[in-house]
Amino acid sequence: MIRKKLIALCLVFTMVTALAGCGGKSAKSPLSAKNPVTIEVWNYYNGDQLTAFDNLVKEFNETVGKEKGIIVKGSSQGSVNDLETNVLAAIRGEVGAAEVPNIFMAYADTAYTADQMGGIVDLKPYLTEEEIALYIESYIKEGDFSGEGQIKIFPMAKSTEILVLNKTDWDVFAAETGAKYEDIATMEGLVKTAQSYYEWTDAKTPDIDADGKALFGRDAMANYMLIGSMQLGTEIFQVSDGKMTLNYDKTTVKKLWDNYYIPFVKGYFAATGRFRSDDIKTGNIIAYVGSSSSASFFPDIVSLNDQESYPIEMDALPSPGFANGEAYTVQQGAGMIVTEGSEAEIYASVEFLKWFTADEQNILFSVQSGYMPVTKTANNKTAILNSGAEISLKMEKTLPVAVDMVNEHRPYTTKAFEDGTKARNILEYSMSDRAAEDRAIVVERLASGQSFDDAVAEFCTDDYFDAWYAETLEQLQAFEGK
Repeated sequence: MIRKKLIALCLVFTMVTALAGCGGKSAKSPLSAKNPVTIEVWNYYNGDQLTAFDNLVKEFNETVGKEKGIIVKGSSQGSVNDLETNVLAAIRGEVGAAEVPNIFMAYADTAYTADQMGGIVDLKPYLTEEEIALYIESYIKEGDFSGEGQIKIFPMAKSTEILVLNKTDWDVFAAETGAKYEDIATMEGLVKTAQSYYEWTDAKTPDIDADGKALFGRDAMANYMLIGSMQLGTEIFQVSDGKMTLNYDKTTVKKLWDNYYIPFVKGYFAATGRFRSDDIKTGNIIAYVGSSSSASFFPDIVSLNDQESYPIEMDALPSPGFANGEAYTVQQGAGMIVTEGSEAEIYASVEFLKWFTADEQNILFSVQSGYMPVTKTANNKTAILNSGAEISLKMEKTLPVAVDMVNEHRPYTTKAFEDGTKARNILEYSMSDRAAEDRAIVVERLASGQSFDDAVAEFCTDDYFDAWYAETLEQLQAFEGK
């Protein structure tokens, strides 16, 4: 009889353990409203994004947090780089560093580095399969560093890239030339249209040669290189078990070169200010590809100088891809990483993150910050527009386009690997810096009286591309196998 009772008890224990594993460790809460636990969340939000985040934290603390015994304290660390520096210093235990927060925001490369140092929680055991299924799959997989289904990054809010347009000046150009939005739906069409715009503006001053204006600029060059390559059938950084294999295909890179570097040195594209929205404001360009979250910073006026300015209207379009290419779009936006702590602290952290990303809260945060919701049901145009949340005109134009980009394309982000940020920075600056340097030379040559064709001829040869490609390839190969 005793033996049978022991066997029965063991079976019960096994079933309870199995259910805990399937249903998550949240099956029994370690929290108490009488003895609340405080969790600290480090973020890099500023401006409207920080206000939106803080308001939701306040709402959580006054409602669900109060009921369950959770107090959330948000702390903006400044910029993304400031946050990364502070987090890694805290994890290393450096002198003068703050204590490691319960939750911090990070991109995949920073999260991977922190994970290698230890102390990052796999959240999968704290979530049920039904809860995990609520989120867009690629967002969940971003934090699976081991390939075994771990969740080391909890999606909070995401963005993708869209084309943002100064519709006011575009309409003037379109009325005189017949240009249409369809013309800039592909990269090849965008380059052709940018040339037309340059020639159209150049013709406005017939007494001055080659003084046309650029139509287009691009914020994140690494995104162009990585997503453009995926559209053309090549993954530059192939990562397995945390090790990177380089696939810097020359034919693919030449296509990228021809559709950015060449139009840039010819003056059809431009990048002058810190961000391309700055170039919109000064009238240097009338369109750019950038993060959907950046649309909230789109200027309302163009200021040509201290005396001359005029109001403009914004429009948002899908980010152009390569003609006949595969339908990829960039997946970006930091996620939330939960650090080791007491069971109550980890449980409280997960409860807050689940609440924040529930449809109502996540949509509200999205329309106020410019980011996109992370669940399948919330990342929906109808759900957003019918949510009852107050939506600015810019976000009303931006979010539906961004949502379609995610839902109709394959979101892509590189897998994390050691020194991944450094390797990505080569893609960010190598082509764009060379283009800016060579464009400056072209401008000097034009000012000295050279013809347009002569001024750009040196930079438009295969030999020139070959030399740059070999140089960049060598730089990237230094990170292979890491």
